[in-house]
Amino acid sequence: MLDVCLLGTGGMMPLPYRWLTSLMMRYNGGSILIDCGEGTQIAMAKKGWSPKPIDIICFTHYHADHISGIMGLLLAMGNADRTEPVTMIGPKGLARVIQSLRVIAPELPFEIRFLEITELEQCFDFGDFRITAFRANHNIVCYGYTLEIDRTGKFDIERAKELNVPVSFWNRLQKGEEIEYEGKLLTPDMVLGPDRKGIKLAYCTDSRPTDMIVKHASGADLFICEGMYGEPGMEQKAKEHKHMTFYEAADMAKRAEVSELWLTHYSPSLNYPKEYEGEARKIFENTHTCKDGRSVELKFIDE
Repeated sequence: MLDVCLLGTGGMMPLPYRWLTSLMMRYNGGSILIDCGEGTQIAMAKKGWSPKPIDIICFTHYHADHISGIMGLLLAMGNADRTEPVTMIGPKGLARVIQSLRVIAPELPFEIRFLEITELEQCFDFGDFRITAFRANHNIVCYGYTLEIDRTGKFDIERAKELNVPVSFWNRLQKGEEIEYEGKLLTPDMVLGPDRKGIKLAYCTDSRPTDMIVKHASGADLFICEGMYGEPGMEQKAKEHKHMTFYEAADMAKRAEVSELWLTHYSPSLNYPKEYEGEARKIFENTHTCKDGRSVELKFIDE
């Protein structure tokens, strides 16, 4: 199960009822954060989630509305007695950007490990899950992300017994380990059924629509995408500023055949995004305009 919370849904500047961009996910005892705009800590506290277990922080790009809350968050993690290393992922220049900001937070009780994205598409494997970065089309270098949790097939007890596989090896084989035993190599495929459907989340803000986004969002259980503008007649402004409208995001969701679309990263001038949700749903039915704190538990199909 993957817990998902869209902490902040605003773009450009925070509003009294809308914090800046941030997404938090919890899986298997750890947490992953994508972007950290102003107000992220407040939104996190309102949700009742702690910053201490955040193991991975991804940045789409280095505009202030996506990174301005990071130093306060790191200090809060330190004050919560975090000592384990924190991994950060972002476009080239990540280490320089964070180290510059650390002038105001020079002492932290944990190490920061930097993974800089150098390709148009780049995968980072964390064992239980993988994060893939893919290039977006903004006015500076910007990336979207997918988080995927694969799921192996069911353990075939009868098959394991037929092959005389010791019970003490069952758990190790189920976790993908190969084992040498009595001159034979025992492999997971010998006792596991076909792979089952896992969980996939795709996230993209600050971009024009691209085939790259559609490719990486393909088949996602949840696609979180910017909808900077919902009002009619904003297409040209979206093109000029390298953002997108509700309707462009909905079209990508339809083409990618995702299960659900959440719109986020609204312009400060867009006071009531829900007014335009109906029009977006004419393109992709399962579209939702989100408020800060919108949450969901993404579960494996048979849970």
